[in-house]
Amino acid sequence: MCGIVGYIGPRNVKDVVVGGLAKLEYRGYDSAGVAALADGNIRIVKAVGRLANLEEKLAQMPISGHVAIGHTRWATHGKPSDENAHPHQDCSGRFAIVHNGIVENYLSLREELVALGHEFRSETDTEVVAHLIEEMYNGDLFETMIAVGKRIRGAYALVVMAKDHPDEMIAIRRASPMIIGLGEKENFVASDIPAILEYTRDIYVMEDGEMAVLRRDGVECFTMDGEPVKKEVYHVTWDAVSAERGGYPHFMLKEIHEQPRAVRDTLRGRVSDDLSRVELPELGLAEEDIRAIDRIHIVACGTSWHAGLVGKAAIETFARIPVNVEIASEYRYADPIVTDRTLILAITQSGETADTLAAMREMKKRGVRVVAITNVVGSSAAREADSTIVTWAGPEIAVASTKAYTTQLVALYLLAVRFGLARGTLAEEKAREVLAALDDLPQVVEQVLDTAPQIESFAKRYKDAHDTFFIGRGMDYAVSLEGALKLKEISYIHAEAYAAGELKHGTLALITDGVPVIALAMQPELYEKTLSNIVEVKARGAFVLGLTWVGNEDLEKTVDEVIYLPKTMPLLAPVAAVIPLQLLAYYAAVARGNDVDKPRNLAKSVTVE
Repeated sequence: MCGIVGYIGPRNVKDVVVGGLAKLEYRGYDSAGVAALADGNIRIVKAVGRLANLEEKLAQMPISGHVAIGHTRWATHGKPSDENAHPHQDCSGRFAIVHNGIVENYLSLREELVALGHEFRSETDTEVVAHLIEEMYNGDLFETMIAVGKRIRGAYALVVMAKDHPDEMIAIRRASPMIIGLGEKENFVASDIPAILEYTRDIYVMEDGEMAVLRRDGVECFTMDGEPVKKEVYHVTWDAVSAERGGYPHFMLKEIHEQPRAVRDTLRGRVSDDLSRVELPELGLAEEDIRAIDRIHIVACGTSWHAGLVGKAAIETFARIPVNVEIASEYRYADPIVTDRTLILAITQSGETADTLAAMREMKKRGVRVVAITNVVGSSAAREADSTIVTWAGPEIAVASTKAYTTQLVALYLLAVRFGLARGTLAEEKAREVLAALDDLPQVVEQVLDTAPQIESFAKRYKDAHDTFFIGRGMDYAVSLEGALKLKEISYIHAEAYAAGELKHGTLALITDGVPVIALAMQPELYEKTLSNIVEVKARGAFVLGLTWVGNEDLEKTVDEVIYLPKTMPLLAPVAAVIPLQLLAYYAAVARGNDVDKPRNLAKSVTVE
């Protein structure tokens, strides 16, 4: 998830574009750049790191002009560097482009363009588009972009400027967000409203599959086939702070609602069109390498460790490889038994978690292969691992992790299917079923978000609870652990998660009249056992909120209140089931008047032991 700003008009382009990027830096902050058209030439200045680094460069190398595009990057293809920063150009320097999203077929396009003599300067998928524009340019930028749009696949928002077309720029949206700002003798384009709110409150919201031509005196919108589209003007009434959060009161709630997109982006380009195989070339493991693995150690902390518990179940089910899930801060001191056939999966949202990095380094010293699962390209984990699977969740601003967790689950599911097919332990027909269910997950998550009003009501009623318990069996227990952690870290309500079958081994002593218990009953083979455990806590006076699939109406006979979730494959249930628990923590924290995005005593990245 990156930030784009474009401007055409009489103002100082540096102020407009760089100022807009500052409002979008929450979307990406590993590099930034600006391209401006002046005196018949496109001039580009870009810098790795925070936007402040770009501003320092611009102080030494000022830009001018009345047409410009800018970008703040969250890397997906290519490490953070000056070369990989946007904007990108073609060989001739006639075109400049900024891009948010993923070009899925960039490898085949790059090979084609290299064969035609194009020289690439970066590792990014974006640069492919710049060279493709150069190759297909016919003198008409609008017609060229229609043709280019038909060649590239994926999710993207693009803005293009050309030295031969100084009075226009073209924007294209396919899946990735983009808005147009409307002014007097000036117009704007951006990934999100905050970037332009200082200058205009009248916008067009571009829909999927639309393109726009921006000139000083107006904006025209079209379909990707060039057919005109009539747009309604939307007048923004939010204040600037609210706009940065997309209208949500807190970043955490915004990020909870971004999960359908995050899941979709993490899947995109990694499942074949016919849903028959998983494509993870970045894994760097041949079929024989996967078949040689005899044990996997998942090493992680906190929320990532909880994701690892789900990953263990998926990998053991599909690939039949024994999996240990280890807390990173304990692992490096435990003298773990590893061999050259052991695989380490290190999971870290930031890629900078100190304990996880230390465990990785220890295993690397022992010659064990390490695969990192992280949300940050160019992070320490990504650089030091033998290979990396990036979860394309985009930047996560709230301290409490939400979309990073669900995308970690998706990455682990993909790995499990990839390993299972390579080892012959997962039938192709079953793999298709799993991948089809994964493909449907974004829609499932969207439906789960509709439970928010019911969860908010429950949270308000129990905001003053002293203790709360989460129970479940199998993967429901793993999700319960994450639900309890979320409630603790932002609402400050004491919460514990227990494997439901363990209640009789001491925990029932803590269940008294009115104590809230959240019971997950998502696993069909354990459903009846879980009902028995719910009866046990009900008999001690607990108020039980149950989570189960649509169709399990008999749960109403056992619990006090039920949240019904849309069905998916039981093994994928954690993605659906965790979202009501995230919402519960959020609404409880709000009801108690807490600082949701910055809970006390906690930081986003744990970079010390």
